[in-house]
Amino acid sequence: MDLKIIYLDLPFWRAEVARITLFIADIKFDDFRINSEEFNYLQENGKLKDGTLIPFCQLPVLVINGQSIAQTGGIARICGKLSGMYPEDMIEAGEVDQIIDTVTDINELLNPSMRENDQAKKKEMRAELTNHDLPKYFGYLENILSANNSHWFVGDKMSIADIAVWGLLGWFASGVLDDIPPEILNPFERLKKLYQE
Repeated sequence: MDLKIIYLDLPFWRAEVARITLFIADIKFDDFRINSEEFNYLQENGKLKDGTLIPFCQLPVLVINGQSIAQTGGIARICGKLSGMYPEDMIEAGEVDQIIDTVTDINELLNPSMRENDQAKKKEMRAELTNHDLPKYFGYLENILSANNSHWFVGDKMSIADIAVWGLLGWFASGVLDDIPPEILNPFERLKKLYQE
């Protein structure tokens, strides 16, 4: 099987969940990272210069034997199935999916402030996120993690849900998000432990 993950040259959770899942399972793949010029081209043309289709003109994309698959959740599930890190049990699979969808929701909460050019307004938006929205969602994740009697979100072994949350938490812990302090994770002991281990 010929696998290629296409994303920008940065370690963001949307691509990392697939990359890390395949890496852990020792599944070979082409880690194809593009620059901003190539990204602009694909947004205008719906494909790379080599003709690779980019559905929805966005990344990440997983190419399997020449067939392009878009959207983080679908890509994560495919990589999870290939690696054994996505449950076969329907209920457990749904539990994994709800975590990945929540990580996506958290990511989407940040988008308006990331697009805001007025720095004062951006700072105000980030304060609202820091004081209300993000702690609420981190609390949801903390409760689900605490309710499971293992170190993981679902069952007793690592899944793509854990990798997705780990990648998201790394983004917050890195301090790269202006006006959102890395200490925002401090009240959430189980999440911090998942991230740090």
